[in-house]
Amino acid sequence: MSPKSAMVRDYMTGRLVTFKPDMDVLDAIHQLVQNRIAGAPVVNDQGDLIGMLSELDCLKIALNAGYYGDWGGPVADYMTPNVETVDAQMSIIDLAQKFLDSGFRRFPVLRNNRLVGQISRRDVLRALSNLAVSK
Repeated sequence: MSPKSAMVRDYMTGRLVTFKPDMDVLDAIHQLVQNRIAGAPVVNDQGDLIGMLSELDCLKIALNAGYYGDWGGPVADYMTPNVETVDAQMSIIDLAQKFLDSGFRRFPVLRNNRLVGQISRRDVLRALSNLAVSK
């Protein structure tokens, strides 16, 4: 397989930790830490992607706690809405360029406008490593 023919679907993570918008953000942080992940999609009751909660988003809680004594609230108050996504059919090479252009560490993956996974910079490196070994 050449790097141009490797697809996001081949290297994405399909088993996701997801959050609901009304979930307490401190519970979400606990799950991020427990699962050793840096962020997760936020979905509504229909399973539609409505945002992402990242470590960076969670740092807002530390600031709120430090300045105002406010230690939480719903995930919806801290998540990033209007998330940039990638299609499961996108090539790994195009995705690598998208990572370089955006500065993001991960993207939710959609197939037919439904959330099917997530892919990170590390997944792209794994793909490139696998492709180099198979040469």
